[in-house]
Amino acid sequence: MNKTLCALAIGATLFTPALAMAADIKLYGRAHVSLDYLDDGKDYNEVALSSNASRLGFKVEHQVNPNLTAFAQIEQQINFASGADDSKDSVDFSTRDTYVGLKGDFGQVKVGRFDSPFKAARNPVNFFGDQVGDLRNITRAYDHRFDERNPNTIEYQSPKFGGGFTAKAALSLHNGTMIADESTEASNEKSKAYDLGLNYKAGDLDLAAAYEHYEEDVSRGERDGFRLAASYKITPAFNLGGLYQFTSSDNDVGVNADAHVLGVAADYKLAAKTSLRGQVFHREVDSDDANSTLLALGLEHRLDSQLRIYSNVAAVMNDDNATLTPWSQARSNKPAKDQGVNAAGETALGLSVGMRYDF
Repeated sequence: MNKTLCALAIGATLFTPALAMAADIKLYGRAHVSLDYLDDGKDYNEVALSSNASRLGFKVEHQVNPNLTAFAQIEQQINFASGADDSKDSVDFSTRDTYVGLKGDFGQVKVGRFDSPFKAARNPVNFFGDQVGDLRNITRAYDHRFDERNPNTIEYQSPKFGGGFTAKAALSLHNGTMIADESTEASNEKSKAYDLGLNYKAGDLDLAAAYEHYEEDVSRGERDGFRLAASYKITPAFNLGGLYQFTSSDNDVGVNADAHVLGVAADYKLAAKTSLRGQVFHREVDSDDANSTLLALGLEHRLDSQLRIYSNVAAVMNDDNATLTPWSQARSNKPAKDQGVNAAGETALGLSVGMRYDF
């Protein structure tokens, strides 16, 4: 192991100057941890540490000519709460957005595994991202999973037009499955996902819309989703946003029946570096006793541009057949049913104190 590390160090020393001459290389990361109290409203109530979408990555850009630039990114999720997973025999250094592409006056094209245009369309109201109370706890529910980082994806993004618009189109090939032999090829040909996205950002307005379709034979079956999100800075200190989402699945029974998510979110700067934020989102399902409502309130203070601390309280109020919690997304501390969590018909509560350091 020591010999391997020495060889890597020597190789990095020898080749880094040459690489630096050819491309702009950046190392970056995020350490995001929190101390949480989670209560499912019934039997589970525990305190634990969590690492929340912490990451380490590399970005590289190389200008081929005045009209063409090559770019790439490799990003790995890091667990600051418990360290490495010793049960894994190998390390996959591309668990998060990882891609290669070209950009120029024509826009940009990239290939790899990265956030879908549908997932990115929540950004205008993503005030509790990767925290207790994350919006995805109610929009990415049961078999209605659209906030995905799809593999085997080709995406085109247009240049800016109309004063602030950009458009995206993406195709994910053989999503969730791999062609093993000729006998499975026919079903895998239908294992695709299609995305269309439109964004507008100018002045105080941030608007995003997206449509996504998963064909049959993908994980969780054929399904469609539409999302519209927007935020507007009413004053320099007050940002108000809203989201509407409709999703449907071929497994349209119970909590997986057609679902509408509607709600508002707000962020208010109490001072230059301190913000108060809150949100309420309701998931209405075309089935009996399957609705859920997410509420969240948080206070964040930025010590500088890289370091912030925060405290959140969030709850999901469930009908008798709904089982959602405010802690299931983008966190290492996300106890589920097999760990004793049963939020059906209950109000699941999360309290969190966290720190996020970007470098």
